[in-house]
Amino acid sequence: MKNNFLKPYKNLSKEIWILSLITLINRAGAMVIPFLSLYLTKSLGFTLSDVGTIMTFYGFGSFFGTWLGGKLTDLIGYHKVMYISLFFGSLLFFILQYLETFWQFALGIFILILIVDLFRPAMWVAIQDYSTNKNKTRSVTLIRLAINLGFSFGPAIAGLIIATIGYKGLFWADALTTLIAAILMYLLLTQKTKLVQKTKEEIKKQTSPYRDFQFIIFWFAIFLMGVSFVQFIEVLPLFYHDVINLDEKSIGLLLALNGFIIFLTEMPIVTYLEKKHNHIKLVIYGLILFALSFLILNLYHSVFVAFIGMLLLTFGEIFSFPFSNTYAMERSKKGNQGAYMAFYAMTFSAAFIIGPKLGMHLVDNFGYGTLWYSVTAILALSIILMIWLSSHIKNE
Repeated sequence: MKNNFLKPYKNLSKEIWILSLITLINRAGAMVIPFLSLYLTKSLGFTLSDVGTIMTFYGFGSFFGTWLGGKLTDLIGYHKVMYISLFFGSLLFFILQYLETFWQFALGIFILILIVDLFRPAMWVAIQDYSTNKNKTRSVTLIRLAINLGFSFGPAIAGLIIATIGYKGLFWADALTTLIAAILMYLLLTQKTKLVQKTKEEIKKQTSPYRDFQFIIFWFAIFLMGVSFVQFIEVLPLFYHDVINLDEKSIGLLLALNGFIIFLTEMPIVTYLEKKHNHIKLVIYGLILFALSFLILNLYHSVFVAFIGMLLLTFGEIFSFPFSNTYAMERSKKGNQGAYMAFYAMTFSAAFIIGPKLGMHLVDNFGYGTLWYSVTAILALSIILMIWLSSHIKNE
């Protein structure tokens, strides 16, 4: 049993394990972000409207940071981009605690997230470089496990810091952990494939993701999935509280179930499926599970339905996220991976700009039922686009 559990983790490169450790430390240290709304309202006295505007700045910072990260990755290499992002991100986390007016904080969070999210496309290109075709999806899955574990540990540690030191302690903790991740990046990792400077003619021959029609269809389908997934982060906890009448402890346990199941089952499931099925088809299966997870919330308002919905959503995530990542990496062209992976990562940045506003507006004006039906319809459109894409991949 032990050997079967560990089997999916074998034959992954040393660099992937080190990158996973760095990602774990970096994400576990992202303590300010989950408590940002509370900090802005309780410590700085901002209104909810102010907080909403600041989160929009956050989304735009993520969007442009991801785009710039892809550009820089193709120009100077993924290792330098990741190190720059971590090192200067550490300094900016430290500075952020001293920004107290609305515009200071709005611009500060924009610049911070822009620098922090340089890391994302560079990381996906690094995964591709540190992996083989046989273990690429499993490498992506290991990084996702590190991210999920980091996001699980981070809020718990942050709660202790707030209780003992106060909100200012979060900025120090974020700065310190990000600096540790930067030092590990500098000492333990190097760029495996040397960056080759291309001529203008070679650059012109490269396919741009913005002119790759099939990839644009894929991008829009994943963007729709992202808009739906944002509702899980932003609105679903409110639904549990307002409609199903769960208390904060029960909501926390239900949300924790998502991370716990992913930690236990994602790697074995991905290992089993990656050689047996077309990656886009697996993403379609995941989208169907996503749609069902939101649709059943309108059937009956009970703890049991909430539990089943969380199970469907979790397995939808396991099917959709790793294999959509792998498709994006396989679609990217040599020397142009940064642009492709940045374009892919920008789907979630764009979803974060639009998703929360859309979800809250529908709830405020029409109720939760309309939101869940709307999300189901959005996912249905995503499924149709993916089916079209799958048929065209066959033709290729």
